Amino acid sequence: MVREFTYATRGTCSRQINITLDDDTIISVSFVGGCSGNTKGIASLVAGMKVDDVIEKLEGIDCGGKGTSCPDQLAHALMQIKAQQ
Repeated sequence: MVREFTYATRGTCSRQINITLDDDTIISVSFVGGCSGNTKGIASLVAGMKVDDVIEKLEGIDCGGKGTSCPDQLAHALMQIKAQQ
């Protein structure tokens, strides 16, 4: 079943992440704000991946000592989506 989610980021240059899932597979991700090239690269790399695999790879990545990053926020968004199911 295809579902769409919106996640408000915290502590990053991006403000929001839009995620489309088909069951536990990521169809697409788009970031609002942030470093365009990096966020487009992340989105391209995770398309087609399983949610758990993305969380495992991206959780805990830090950007500039902020304690989080756009990839880390994507992992947090996916964890929140899983918790709601």
